[in-house]
Order: sequence, then structure tokens, then C-alpha cells
Amino acid sequence: MTDLATRLAQLDSHLARFRDAGIVNLINGQDVPGSGGSFDTHSPVDNSLICSVSRSTAADVDTAARAAKAAFPAWAAMPGKERKALLHKIADAIVARADEIALCECWDTGQAWRFMSKAALRAAENFRYFADMAPGARDGQTLQAPGQLNMTSRNPIGPVGVITPWNTPFMLSTWKIAPALASGCTVVHKPAEFSPLTARLLAEICRDAGLPDGVLNLVNGFGEDAGKALTEHPDIKAIAFVGESKTGSMIMKQGADTLKRVHFELGGKNPVIVFEDADLERALDAVIFMIYSLNGERCTSSSRLLVQESIAEEFHEKLAARIKRIKVGHPLDPATEVGPLIHKTHFDKVMSYVGIGKDEGAVCRAGGERLGDKGWFVTPTLFTGATPDMRIAQEEVFGPFLTSITFKDEDEALRIANGVAYGLTGYLWTNDLTRALRFSEALEAGMIWVNSDNVRHLPSPFGGVKASGVGRDGGDWSFDFYMETKNTAFALGQHKIQRLGA
Repeated sequence: MTDLATRLAQLDSHLARFRDAGIVNLINGQDVPGSGGSFDTHSPVDNSLICSVSRSTAADVDTAARAAKAAFPAWAAMPGKERKALLHKIADAIVARADEIALCECWDTGQAWRFMSKAALRAAENFRYFADMAPGARDGQTLQAPGQLNMTSRNPIGPVGVITPWNTPFMLSTWKIAPALASGCTVVHKPAEFSPLTARLLAEICRDAGLPDGVLNLVNGFGEDAGKALTEHPDIKAIAFVGESKTGSMIMKQGADTLKRVHFELGGKNPVIVFEDADLERALDAVIFMIYSLNGERCTSSSRLLVQESIAEEFHEKLAARIKRIKVGHPLDPATEVGPLIHKTHFDKVMSYVGIGKDEGAVCRAGGERLGDKGWFVTPTLFTGATPDMRIAQEEVFGPFLTSITFKDEDEALRIANGVAYGLTGYLWTNDLTRALRFSEALEAGMIWVNSDNVRHLPSPFGGVKASGVGRDGGDWSFDFYMETKNTAFALGQHKIQRLGA
């Protein structure tokens, strides 16, 4: 097992070029400094400076959008089998640089190595999956009607904007960019300003693998300038966004004048419901994993625990004991399970909810404290004795912060589970099959796992309802977003046509 000192030395060698040259945009295959100057990005581990980053303006976004528009006809016309080969080449390059990607992502985001070491490999699988679908992406259906034959086909919508978040940014970027490229769309990518390192690596990997100039363009910057310009640009036909629900609402408004198609993966306040007949040991493992892995900074985290009254105290005792033993530390330490939060701004937000929970009368059974005096580490937190109307039970904290609520029966559990603005995921633990079917049918969520943690299957749809999103990723659902469907109807005979004015 590689030790921390070795990984730090490897990281230092990868970061050297960023320290020297900073991170600049990549537009039409060329390195282009942002016209708005630059800003600094810092590591959440110790708040040390990583490098400077180009700050893009509307002018930079316009240049990138025009490059994507110019590159679109040739890329869209490329045979699917050729796009397939190129996307597999990109996947191979991602695998070859997986350690570099993981090291940079850990330092940039604070995510633990045990999770990020696999993130780049999952990203490569995203490219491979959609690469294999590229040759058939335009295939449609034949629909027979009386006296008529309908044939459908699909065509890429055009240049699209992809705006990605700061949590696991590399893998999440590939969820959007891989299907967009496979469908024949060109892309302008604006990553989150808090974690710009691996977006630059992805753009370089694609360029070096032979992706034609202008097909993938990178613009760094802030939402209020670069992001807004991208969502309003008339040459950008669609926006795929992952982030906060409030930001998604703003993007929808900004894209309204140009009638932009939008795909949103937004926030969540996801319930994990544990009934008394569940396998409680497995449920305990899943509850802990799905809120404290990835520092709790994941849209699909199970941040609300709904546990049946008859087992609540025993379950809480075991839960609190396990939480207190979670290893918080340096993200490159192989023993670390939880690293620092992304930024002081987010750290302050998460810590504010500790105070809110105490003020509301819930009981802090574990955590809720800053760890150390460098970086943005917080001890994994558990509140019990909460009621469904409390802010800690309603609002997305997006950190290693679990709120537990008890329920008497199935009806009460369902009311509590559905009683929030969000509807991304739900996790249900019971050995009663009919209850599982009944409950999952009534649960307001786009994705539900029964007796399981979040196990992602790429052909299945990924997305939420209510304030958690618009649209679905995964499988053919991704192509529904990045492509337009066309129907052509052929008359099979000489049906009667009304003769007006004859």
C-alpha cells in the first residue's frame, strides 16, 4: 500500500506545471488565458495555494461557443463507429492517467483517496459505455399506421453547455460530456470554480487523444459571469447542469429567452427508511456509507434517517458508536474515510446547521465539531430526536451530517419521506416484499434502492423529481436530451385527400 509521503511526492510533481503556468482555458484546441484576469484556487486540506485559474468573461464564452458551432457540422457528420473509436481512445488515456487524476482531485476537493482512486476508472467506463452506443445513437423506430409508415430518426441538437459541480468533478463531468460527444454534439464545459484541476486534465486528454479542435472547449470562471454567459448564449442549444436547486432555477430563467433545453441534476434531502423487519446490520452499514462517504458532499446521500420506533434506540446506539470511529484525516492517507470539506464557505454552512439543530431541540449524538486548525475538517455528525418540520430535516446540508427521525408505521414513514421539497433518491430497508413494492411506488423520488446502497447501473435512468431535477441521464435517456427526434411519414397508398376549392 502506497504511503502518504509517497503520494504527496507524486502529487507535487503533477502540480508543478499548474503552479508555474496556472490553469487556462482550452478553446478550439488552443490554450487561451481568460480575458477577466485570474483567481486563485486553494486546497481544502490546509488552505494552501494550488495555482491561479483563468477567469473567463462573456467574450471568452462567446469565443468558445463560436468554436463549438464551427466544429459541430463535421463532428455530427462523423460516422458513429469513428466516434466510438475516438471515445475509447479517450477512455484508455483516462485509465493511463488515473493516479494523476485521483491525486489532483483529492487535493483539489478534499475527497478521500479510497473513493477518488476509483472515480477516474468509473469515468473511463462512462466513455466506454457511450462510445459503444455511438454507432446506433441515431437509430429510430418504424411505426405502422393504417395506410402510413412512420420512420423516426435522431440528430444531435448542436453545441451544448455543460456546467459541473465541485464534488467528484471528473467523474460527474464525464456523465455529461461522454454522451454529448457520442451523440455528435460539441461542448463548452464550465467547471466549478472551487475544483478546476481535473476539468483541465480531461480537456487535455481529449485533445491529445485526437478529438478535433472545437469539439470540447473549456472555460473556467464564476457562475455570475462565465456561467451566465453560457446559459444565455444563442449558439448553445442546451444546458446540462449539476448543482444546487436554486442555481438550476436561475439557469432556467437565463435560458428562457433562447428557449434552451435544460437537464438538471439538483439537490436532495434523501430518506433512508429502516423498518423493524430489515436486516439491521446491513442497513447500518448502508446508512453510514451513504451519508459519510465522499464527505457527505453528494446529491444522492441519505441525509435523513427514518427509523421505526421499536428499533430506534438500539439502532441509534450502534450508529453513534460507529460514527465516532470514522477516520477523519488527510485525503491522501489510505486509512482516511472522511476528508475536509471543499471550502471555508461550505464549511461555515455545514457548521451553521450544527447550531441550527441544537437550537431546534434535536440531540447531537456525535460529531458537530471542527477538527484541527488547518483545512476544513468537521467530525461526522448525527442528530437524533428530530421532527420532520425542523430545518435540519428539510434543508440540504451537503456534508457529513445525518438527521434521524422516528416513525410508528408505514403511513407515517411515507408522509415524512415525501414531506420535503426534494425527490432525488430514496433507500428502503425491509424484508417485506409487498411493503417494498407498495412503498417504493408511493415514494416521491426519481431513483429508489431497496435493501441496497446506491449502486449505479449505466443503462438505467438517473435523475430526480420535484426540486431535485429535470430529465434523466443514463442509457438511451441521455441521447433523448442531446438529440432531436424526427418523424417522417410515408403514404402507403392513395388515401383520400379533401379537395378544398375544387
